[in-house]
Amino acid sequence: MKLKLYIPAILLMVVSCELTSQASMSHTETPPPTNILCILVDDLGYGDLSIQGAEDMRTPHIDQLARQGMSFTQFYANCTVCSPSRASLLTGRYPDMVGVPGVIRQFENNSWGYLSEEAILIPELLNGRGYHTAIIGKWHLGFKKPNTPNDRGFDYFKGFLGDMMDDYWTHLRGGVNWMRLNKEEIEPRGHATNLFTDWTLEYLKERAGDKQAFFLYLAYNAPHFPIQPPDEFLVRVVEREPELDQKRARNVAFVEHLDSQVGRVMEYLETSGLIDNTLVVFTSDNGGALRYAQSNGKLRGGKQDMFEGGIKVPAFMVWKDRIPPGSQSEQLTLLMDLFPTFADVAGAKVEGKIDGVSFLPILKGEESHEPERTVYWVRREGGDYGGQAYYAARRGNYKILQNTPYEPFQFFNLGDDPYEKDPLQISDSEKYKSLRTDLRKHIQQSGRIPWQH
Repeated sequence: MKLKLYIPAILLMVVSCELTSQASMSHTETPPPTNILCILVDDLGYGDLSIQGAEDMRTPHIDQLARQGMSFTQFYANCTVCSPSRASLLTGRYPDMVGVPGVIRQFENNSWGYLSEEAILIPELLNGRGYHTAIIGKWHLGFKKPNTPNDRGFDYFKGFLGDMMDDYWTHLRGGVNWMRLNKEEIEPRGHATNLFTDWTLEYLKERAGDKQAFFLYLAYNAPHFPIQPPDEFLVRVVEREPELDQKRARNVAFVEHLDSQVGRVMEYLETSGLIDNTLVVFTSDNGGALRYAQSNGKLRGGKQDMFEGGIKVPAFMVWKDRIPPGSQSEQLTLLMDLFPTFADVAGAKVEGKIDGVSFLPILKGEESHEPERTVYWVRREGGDYGGQAYYAARRGNYKILQNTPYEPFQFFNLGDDPYEKDPLQISDSEKYKSLRTDLRKHIQQSGRIPWQH
């Protein structure tokens, strides 16, 4: 005689619901990888946004990034000029530890760096996690193989290989066209800031319909000189702010034009839904250039200086439902810290030595337990600098700096003197001696790294 197994309907419903719940939990525990959009602008001064105190500026779209996410009040570029900062962002290392202590230029007699072929760049790391990686805009880390974007891990490149543009409409540098689509020379028409935005929107539209996560490094040339805002932006500023001199009015219009283009990018992220799963980072590669009427607010100095005005930069990060809107971090953070942070966001393991420290816990609202560190800045340059390097170093609130290789170091306590008005006496200071010792050791380490090829 066979026994029949009888299971009450209600029990079947409970089991079914439980299995469904477990499946749902399993799905929830493995969310899709986070997209990463890193927007790096060029020479944006610490005081050249309305949210940073610029009363003559109207930058609603960049301001909105700060309101939507987290503002970093102690965020620093890794150098006072372009190439070294970009090298640090992409490698997670001090620039002189990857062979880029100064600006890489197309003419070898005035080029002060060569990106180490041994350095691992963030796109290479993220490719290993299944990301599609792209750079749109300014590269500035080499002109030929092996140091072009596609040779260093980027799946896609559309932009400018060189440093500054001599003209935002012709896109030439030293009479050479450095605009490329991957490795092919192209001759696009239009203002470079508009072009980079157009190409970004084309890229994002392609990615919106794809489940593959992406890392997009959007590197605008603006607001680096020459200061060339489209006419309609300059007219608007002159009518609104008639008291401004021409130089300042042009810079205000240039930044406002850049702001409008960042707004186009953010609007598409919103309307496409990509914003729901994208970490957006906005920052600059160094401070504003004072001779072009750019502003670093109350900070002393500007581009090329190791004073705060040359290296402290605006930084805002948006990550929907993860970073609380309107939040703020006072953690000392540098461009090189983006590398390990992006790696953590993507779940990628960092192989080899880096100098940056992930600040993902801060983005998540957790307390940072990182020990206090000494950080360094370097710039090597020709011309009046004689091909020599000059430096700064900081631990906690204490900072030493020089602005040319020929001047003695100055010593400041940024906690008491954030605008570097009153140098401290150095003769009997253990803090000063300790910073000089640490910097000497760093110089010894970086001296082993070739920066010419």
